[in-house]
Amino acid sequence: MSSPFHNNSRHMLPVVDWLSDIPGDANGCDFVEVQFKNTRKGYYRNPDHLPVEKGTMVVTQAVPGTDLGEVTLTGRLVQLQMRKNRIRETPEELRRLLRLATEADLQRAAEAHTKEQATMIEARKLAKSLGLEMKIGDVEYQGDGSKAIFYYIAEGRVDFRQLIKVYAEAFRVRIEMKQIGARQEAGRIGGTGPCGRELCCSTWMTQFSSVGTMAARIQNISPNPQKLAGQCAKLKCCLNYEVPVYEDAMKAMPNRRQPLETADATYYCFSIDPLKGEITYSTDARRPVNLQVLTPKQAWAIIEMNQRGEKPAMLGGKASSAEMVNEVGYENVVGQDDLTRFDKKKRRNGNNRNGNRPNRQNDNNRRDNRNNRQRPRNQEMKN
Repeated sequence: MSSPFHNNSRHMLPVVDWLSDIPGDANGCDFVEVQFKNTRKGYYRNPDHLPVEKGTMVVTQAVPGTDLGEVTLTGRLVQLQMRKNRIRETPEELRRLLRLATEADLQRAAEAHTKEQATMIEARKLAKSLGLEMKIGDVEYQGDGSKAIFYYIAEGRVDFRQLIKVYAEAFRVRIEMKQIGARQEAGRIGGTGPCGRELCCSTWMTQFSSVGTMAARIQNISPNPQKLAGQCAKLKCCLNYEVPVYEDAMKAMPNRRQPLETADATYYCFSIDPLKGEITYSTDARRPVNLQVLTPKQAWAIIEMNQRGEKPAMLGGKASSAEMVNEVGYENVVGQDDLTRFDKKKRRNGNNRNGNRPNRQNDNNRRDNRNNRQRPRNQEMKN
């Protein structure tokens, strides 16, 4: 029996069952994980011990009616997933599996899912006609077609009581509204990130933590919004992955604002590479001049000497240049990694540096003076 869901649903939020090779694992738990359209999952009881395995289509209990989904996990690992996802329902409160899906169930679910695209377009028009500041991101019909879930995005609180009445009258089903964020919408749609892999929010990430620009500053990443933003138009979640590593490495570094005094000059911190354990100092606070690269141990030793009132003759680090500081850690073979290659070059509108338009009166005066200088010469040539 083939799944009535979209093909990308099987690749969203997969779980590797690393306990499947243990004998008796399948019979060690009466709970199963069932996945529906895109990233929506649920956990159900199997009190009748139905012979289910990964990929089995089952009919589950719903309110109201029934729903149809695909089993994605069985065995004792289901309990660990329930604990990870903070499922608060007791085993008695969880809904249960009713039966294995039949051809009639699959046909009914497929017919319901074919109406989702048209329903979403019509729902957007109805929401716009009521003047609501919200966006309908997706629509999902229940397996028996008796209920439709409308996923919407809104910046603030939306009073959609009138909207539910309009939807119920237009679509003749029970309406459920679920608010999601921009990251959840990107996870439901899916896609490929700039790293070449599928989006984290659609493959394994279920809980989203806030991402700030400080994560990019700690890692010395250029604050380019075009490169830091993901498909959800928010900061990429992967910016948080290596922040703890950089924070631990920065603990061994001296304060960036602490200058180093020598007998001949004062050196200021120009750049820090915490992973390499290198600090580059410059004799100018703003420009790379007489660059010297030190280790944290060397920098701390000079700071202690300065605190005692002593100044070494030289820093003792290795000399560097601006080209070495700004070098890239990889080789750009293609030469097309810069996203600005898609930008059109701006045309100059003839304005001067101050942003003012050129004075046409002054141009006319210069032209008249030039003509007056040429007239006497022409008269002399005629004479």
